[in-house]
Amino acid sequence: MSPKTHCVYLGLGSNVHARENIASGIDALDKALSNLELSPAYRTRAIGFDGDDFINLVARGNTSMQPLELKSWLNDLENRHGRTRDVPKFSDRTLDIDILLFDDLWTRLPGLEIPRPEIEEFAHVLKPLADLAPNLIHPATGITLNEIWQGFKNPPAMEEIIPSS
Repeated sequence: MSPKTHCVYLGLGSNVHARENIASGIDALDKALSNLELSPAYRTRAIGFDGDDFINLVARGNTSMQPLELKSWLNDLENRHGRTRDVPKFSDRTLDIDILLFDDLWTRLPGLEIPRPEIEEFAHVLKPLADLAPNLIHPATGITLNEIWQGFKNPPAMEEIIPSS
């Protein structure tokens, strides 16, 4: 019997050699996840600090990994891209990959909250997620991602830079 697969949505971002790090991160995800799909990518301003613009997008794929196992694998991937963790939350990132949604799971685990609260807080997370899965129902709110996006107040300017694949 094959292991159960889970549908995951991952937020990717980078503002340090962003195009190269995002492309490399997507290549690694494509090898680790099945049925990988990508949202459009957006250029957004750094939030909470002065820094170069970010590239942000969302990936959807299937995995047999459990949430904490996937988080550990993603942390290793970030580390291989030069991610440092002894910096403020809002700072430059070589590669940042967050688990946004994992099936319809709604939980808090040590160091991991699903669904990720940033979905409702930041346009650079919500917009590409809603682009990829507009009719998906957010497990905590019970409304679609598109409805959450439509209710988002004063979204910042976001320039689409890479078409979805």
